[in-house]
Amino acid sequence: MSRSTRQSKILSLIAIHDIDTQEDLVRLLANEGFVVTQATVSRDIKELGLVKTLGANGSYRYTTKQTIDFSISTKLLNVVREATLSVVVANNLVVVKTIANSASAVSVAFEQILGNEIVGIVADRNTILIVCMTEVQANAVANQVKQLI
Repeated sequence: MSRSTRQSKILSLIAIHDIDTQEDLVRLLANEGFVVTQATVSRDIKELGLVKTLGANGSYRYTTKQTIDFSISTKLLNVVREATLSVVVANNLVVVKTIANSASAVSVAFEQILGNEIVGIVADRNTILIVCMTEVQANAVANQVKQLI
């Protein structure tokens, strides 16, 4: 079976099971018909960008970066709400003003939450510049930011 098929199965397995070791992942893959070595699984984990995070039950498990980003975003929402002062659209740009020294943390949250909807984000100490492709996208992003705060 192809590498992409195997990696898709790995993503499926970590979404369903609390997998905390490569050996467990090898065993679960074998149960699904994928006979692989621990070294292959190790390479797959690296290519997929999987990391171990602390699960709700107190044990570690493999998760995707996206899963981590969502939980971090959830934690940062309070910072976003408390630190954001204003949101203004200027053509295809969204300018967000924050309290002093908060723009960096707030921009991390925005980057995680907005993801593919934006071209990029630049932040200094108290100002965030969100770059969008079009003015329509900028207005949509600004509305989404306003809903967060």
